[in-house]
Amino acid sequence: MTPEFVIGFARQSIELTLVIALPMLGVGLGVGVFVSILQAATQIQEMTLTFVPKIIAVFLALLISFPWIMDKMITYTQEIFLNFPQYIK
Repeated sequence: MTPEFVIGFARQSIELTLVIALPMLGVGLGVGVFVSILQAATQIQEMTLTFVPKIIAVFLALLISFPWIMDKMITYTQEIFLNFPQYIK
């Protein structure tokens, strides 16, 4: 295993991790901005108002994107196992 291969392999793993996390992070960001604007407009400064909608939205995003996430992870794992003999050369 060359250093370039290890760096490429690590890069591919990190990219997959970021792509998998993106739907939940995006939804959390969007809901957080919306709730912040709503709080600023109504001058309601309740702490739980920021967390509860974000937790619910991120959970729903996870449920909706779960099949896609599993497909990405299974494809990546299959690729690793199929190419394993080439990796150890």
